[in-house]
Amino acid sequence: MARRPALPVTDARLEQHGSLTARAALASVSMALFLLALKSYAAWATGSVAMLGSLADTAFDVCASLITLYGVRLAAQPADRDHRFGHGKAEALAALVQVALIAVSATGILWRAIDRLRHGGQTQGAEFGIGVSIIAILCTFLLLAYQRRVIARTGSVAIQADNVHYQSDLLLNGSVIVALLLDQFTGLRGADPIFGIGIALWLAWGAWTASSHAIDQLMDREWPEEKRQRFVDLANAQPGFRGIHDLRTRTSGAHDFAQFHAWVDPRMTIAEAHEMVEAAELALETAFPGTEVLIHLDPEGQIDRAGEADEVLRETPET
Repeated sequence: MARRPALPVTDARLEQHGSLTARAALASVSMALFLLALKSYAAWATGSVAMLGSLADTAFDVCASLITLYGVRLAAQPADRDHRFGHGKAEALAALVQVALIAVSATGILWRAIDRLRHGGQTQGAEFGIGVSIIAILCTFLLLAYQRRVIARTGSVAIQADNVHYQSDLLLNGSVIVALLLDQFTGLRGADPIFGIGIALWLAWGAWTASSHAIDQLMDREWPEEKRQRFVDLANAQPGFRGIHDLRTRTSGAHDFAQFHAWVDPRMTIAEAHEMVEAAELALETAFPGTEVLIHLDPEGQIDRAGEADEVLRETPET
């Protein structure tokens, strides 16, 4: 059965989308580089493990932004002879590289914090460290506001993920301020390494979460149940369909894929069936933007394969 081309998108819209997301990514990289230089000096001047943890997070912000930018650009390339399903999984591979870098960083910070707890030591120049953290918080707020404007205009998933990551930076910079205040102005000498341990664990948790999402894409995990059920309900409601079965879904980068079998009247002509499938695919791809839908027709009541993958009882309405 011939495949209908994807829903048209004008060149002007594509150019605008690419320009906005590229500028947002460059703003993220520029901000991270500025904060990296500032926090490098602050970590050296204060000797704070918490500041060191914040510095490491900022360093990986730079790496993450660059890797994400490369991964998204590669994932956006159209399908070619060697990659017939596109390059969407490049985003998941880029995420795993980021996870490895974050894991190394978290391990180093944890070791430094434990060593500080065991052998002692104290911070210095709290006022400078606090000032740097306040500047970082203000800069991050500005970046978040700009990213939200770009997200509102483009709906970019990549910029949304970057926005969430920078929201966590607000917590890290706030933790540095609290750690320095407790360490130097209240005499709680263990506060700084304890906050350093907390930041290391936060980074490790972020790495675990990112790796889970990346592995889900690489392993072609099914869509979330709520989204899947919405798709099932709409597919079953298409004119001429008498129930669907063997639905399979997956996500690759910014692209979704869904395929299923649909029961139809066995007396239908090939031309009628073709028009029905075209209309159904158009309706589903309109309701689920960025999704490629593939439909196989079966005579009503026929099931090509038996087993749990068909999920006939759950997905097919009673007739």
